[in-house]
Amino acid sequence: MTYVITERCIDVKDASCVEVCPVDCIHASEDDRMFYIDPDECIDCGACVDPCPVDAIYAEEDVPPDQQPYIEVNRLYFHDPAAARRRVAQLCPRATAGVGAGHPAAAEAAGSPAIMPEA
Repeated sequence: MTYVITERCIDVKDASCVEVCPVDCIHASEDDRMFYIDPDECIDCGACVDPCPVDAIYAEEDVPPDQQPYIEVNRLYFHDPAAARRRVAQLCPRATAGVGAGHPAAAEAAGSPAIMPEA
């Protein structure tokens, strides 16, 4: 078993999970829309789960059915990053990325100004 980062990370890319990973198995470049967990390096400790502000990380066996493609996307990234990026683009076009079309990052990617609620 390993942990998997799913769609909710797309265009959010909060690094809280990276900061707590004891084996540095969570990776991304500036070109990536999300973080990826290397299944060969992950020690299955689960330290990354709670710090994720968008609840994007699951144990592989607990990945929701609609997020199953991200199991392979995480694996693919460590063999062919460009192919993983293309797959993410297919699964989640920029206009609907992240935690939903109302998310500020999704609005910005779609060319709309982000409307933030008043504090």
